[in-house]
Amino acid sequence: QVQLVESGGGLVQPGGSLRLSCTASGFIFALYAMRWYRQAPGKERELVAGIRSDGGNPTYTGSVKGRFTISRDNVKNTLFLQMNNLNPEDTAVYYCNFNMFTGAQYWGQGTQVTVSS
Repeated sequence: QVQLVESGGGLVQPGGSLRLSCTASGFIFALYAMRWYRQAPGKERELVAGIRSDGGNPTYTGSVKGRFTISRDNVKNTLFLQMNNLNPEDTAVYYCNFNMFTGAQYWGQGTQVTVSS
């Protein structure tokens, strides 16, 4: 069955960096665009970054542009989010996501990122 497993979250000080990973299985990863979302406490889930199936055309929400980089390894079926210069407003649970051609939407279980001194 389709599985998305995020990892790499943790506690980091302001200005620090983290690299999130999302390991995919149960579908042909290389065929699908992928996205990272995040949800902070008391807030709606928001789209953070997206990437095309071939790794091209990365897109970012304004607040993370220049700090976050989305990438993928279609051989290892893994999606990445490199996060630099983190600030407390980046504290959230981060999820990877994609939509299958059928329209079905899939989410991972999320990984917690906490930015605090």
